[in-house]
Amino acid sequence: MDHAHQNTSHHCCSDNPAHPDEGNSESKVYTCPMHPEVRQDRPGMCPECGMNLVPAKRKGAAMNHEAHDKHAGHSTAMFLRKFWVSLILTVPVVLYADVVEKIFRWSPPDFSGSEYLPLILGSIVFFYGGWVFLAGAGREILGRLPGMMTLIGIAITAAYLWSVYAVFAGAEALFWELTTLITIMLLGHWLEMRAVSGAQGALKELSKLLPDTAEVIRNGQTATVQLSELREHDVVLVRPGAKIPADGQIVDGESDVNESMVTGESKPVAKKEGDAVIAGTINGDGALKISVSNIGEKTFLAGVMRLVAEAQASKSRLQILSDRAALYLTVVAVSGGLVTLIAWLASGAEVGFAVARLVAVLVIACPHALGLAVPLVASISTTKAAHNGFLVKQRLALEAARSVDTVLFDKTGTLTRGEFGVVSYSSDEALTLAASVDAHSEHPIARGIVAEAKKQGLALREAKNFKRIPGVGAEAEVGGKKVFVGHRGKSDIQVELDGATVGAIAVADTIRVEAYEALRELKGMGVRLAMITGDSEEVAREVSETLGIDEYFARVLPHQKSEKVKELQSRGLRVAMVGDGINDAPALTQADLGIAIGAGTNVAIESAGIILVRDDPRDIAKIVRLSKMTYAKMIQNLFWATGYNIVALPLAAGALYAWGIILEPALAAVFMSASTVIVAVNALLLKRAPLV
Repeated sequence: MDHAHQNTSHHCCSDNPAHPDEGNSESKVYTCPMHPEVRQDRPGMCPECGMNLVPAKRKGAAMNHEAHDKHAGHSTAMFLRKFWVSLILTVPVVLYADVVEKIFRWSPPDFSGSEYLPLILGSIVFFYGGWVFLAGAGREILGRLPGMMTLIGIAITAAYLWSVYAVFAGAEALFWELTTLITIMLLGHWLEMRAVSGAQGALKELSKLLPDTAEVIRNGQTATVQLSELREHDVVLVRPGAKIPADGQIVDGESDVNESMVTGESKPVAKKEGDAVIAGTINGDGALKISVSNIGEKTFLAGVMRLVAEAQASKSRLQILSDRAALYLTVVAVSGGLVTLIAWLASGAEVGFAVARLVAVLVIACPHALGLAVPLVASISTTKAAHNGFLVKQRLALEAARSVDTVLFDKTGTLTRGEFGVVSYSSDEALTLAASVDAHSEHPIARGIVAEAKKQGLALREAKNFKRIPGVGAEAEVGGKKVFVGHRGKSDIQVELDGATVGAIAVADTIRVEAYEALRELKGMGVRLAMITGDSEEVAREVSETLGIDEYFARVLPHQKSEKVKELQSRGLRVAMVGDGINDAPALTQADLGIAIGAGTNVAIESAGIILVRDDPRDIAKIVRLSKMTYAKMIQNLFWATGYNIVALPLAAGALYAWGIILEPALAAVFMSASTVIVAVNALLLKRAPLV
């Protein structure tokens, strides 16, 4: 598990530098991927969400990004401020409107120039409160992606221009509809921004895990320094109950460390000298001295935040579908609004009435809820995954998990601990020769053989011209003779000297305790289980029978793993591949869903769509559950976001006017805002849903 943290951290930072354009003279402005309005001339942390700032894109790219983002440059505080100002100004506009006198048979006192009060206050509301929608519409039109802001911009502009004309022409103005529409829209957007900020707040919470200062030991003296002053290889003192300031390795002390906020592990993890620790986790009752290995951008925590941000920036199939639907809805709304306007004018209706119908149609058809339905759910699911021990690199990967019907496990290091021990050996000579060759290998079996030779006090001999034979074993020259150590069609490790058998070594790998529970959960969900290994038929059969695996592939060489994935897929199965080694990378890429165990190599992690941080196979069931829950929320939101349009659009156009049923622009704004809030609240319910 600790090894997982180190490797994941390395991948997150070394393979994906935070500032790839650093040193480029054209890129001197840094911005936040989630909050483009945050811009400064040096690297740092975003004050909104705590993410690391990255170099801003070129002007053309930035313009294109902002055209996609209807809330570029906006904040919750701004919407709330504009809402209150607009609300205060709207009250007198409504009071002096004819509708109040008609309904309540009461009107406020007149004064000199009172007939121009709605014009003055309505103009302030239009330009102050409505400017955010007009500017957004401009960005959408320039980006050739008309959407929600375009519809609102057209609606309030049409209502305002007609009303200004009506004041001087003696016709019925729409100032009370205009001001209430803008006020309600501001309220709706404020509620949406709060919901979105809440979803992104997980990143901010992650950034808060780090302490502000650290106690560093230099020249035998302990000094408190700012976190930014820490350097790699510094030794820091972490007192009981304090937060660990940086990734590192314990050089002195023992304690239990709470890693729940970072890895999702609910129980404190026992740590001793030599164990790795993660920045932001909380020390238990013991004092620890830690040698700093990673700081700043290189920490595991920074890598988690970066992966979460990358996943939130990617799109799922449903989001692509909803974006396309929102574009089509915009075209339908503008076309329908024009048809409605022309039809009412042709039927002899007053211009003010016809314009009101146009405004109502444009407002009710705003794809606001549709644009929020999928992205908000996806954002919440991504941060929820990070808090539960797995990182989603691609949203398409999480989306694919719900339909997986077969999980293919690489045996060693995934279902088993990958910590081989020697059970028996035929002679000291065989063990000595094997250990002398395997001393040059990093394979788990080789390490087990070397450890046993040292345990028995055997002196290793010099080995030259070492060569690894993938999936079989290794060979080298010892004392001028060629020694082979590996499998020759048998379960035991064979040792040969110049082609003649010297002896055999029996090794065994222990099955993870968590593997039993993980496979039982997956089977309970109706998922088929398969295993792939380079081990012998006997070993593969024994492990499969012990764990209740449906199918296994034995003696599979590294380059053959992806072929086995293709074989399963050729049967019509949707395959998730779980692996941790460099040899698993092609299979992870070939699978419908690639899941990398966090302890694996950077290559394996790079090839996977989802990374298990905790090195715990039980989290695979959580991935499937979260995928199904996320998909269900998205479908629910899409149904609500589009369903209400089917009912409300005809009402807004005046289809039931003959029966006295009409949908005024202000009421249309209420319905549109209500649908947006419902979609947001439904998405936020995903936060509280358990994955166990």
